[in-house]
Amino acid sequence: MKLIAVTVFLAGAAVAQTAGDSAKDDPVKQGEQVFGRTCANGYCHGLKGVAGGAPRLAARGFDQTYINNTVNRGLTGTSMPGFAGTLSRADLAAVVAYVGSLNGIAGSGPAPEQRKFSAEAARGRDLFSDSLRDFGRCSTCHEVNGIGIAVTTPIAAVPADVQGLRNLSTPRVRTAVLGKISMPALGVSEGKRATVFYDLTSAPPVLRTADPGSVQWKEGSEWRHSAVIGAYNDTELAEVLEYLREAVQ
Repeated sequence: MKLIAVTVFLAGAAVAQTAGDSAKDDPVKQGEQVFGRTCANGYCHGLKGVAGGAPRLAARGFDQTYINNTVNRGLTGTSMPGFAGTLSRADLAAVVAYVGSLNGIAGSGPAPEQRKFSAEAARGRDLFSDSLRDFGRCSTCHEVNGIGIAVTTPIAAVPADVQGLRNLSTPRVRTAVLGKISMPALGVSEGKRATVFYDLTSAPPVLRTADPGSVQWKEGSEWRHSAVIGAYNDTELAEVLEYLREAVQ
């Protein structure tokens, strides 16, 4: 019996060693393993980067430079930390390779066709998701061309000019009253089990779940779109608009 047990143990160890050697020979596989230990839980980016509590990473069109900088340095003003000081150089490079593979980079098959934008629209794309603007960036609430978080419905009609963007009407925003607290809100769903809505009191919006029937809705709100885009000047907003025009065509 002891001989059998030792044989089984050694066989299992050999399989584990082979798997480990295989991962070391393939940076993407190694990166997938490291990603699974550090980033794939439900509070972060989820399995295979398809989204958990943090934004989706797969098929976002990220380039290698952006992935490298983000994994190494993190994103200021968000819960995304830099891993340059916590992972070994090999594991760090492997995670970068794995996230790259999720975006069609380096050995994961043909890269997805990248949308070509004019120079003005390309600047607008960068401004749309500019991490230096903290949660005052457009991508906090909007998803366009795979970038951002879809808090509200997709942008269908792009405003004609900057003033139109600042004065954008918000008919879907209502006032939610929960107990003695009232807040500007975007409803997500109302069912027999729960009422789900985004609380727009602060940025980023907070996804709230309340007992069914506990939320009273009032039409209208003092919340305005102009209040959340104050981090941009008119020139920058004009470039964002050009990006939106080209992206939604």
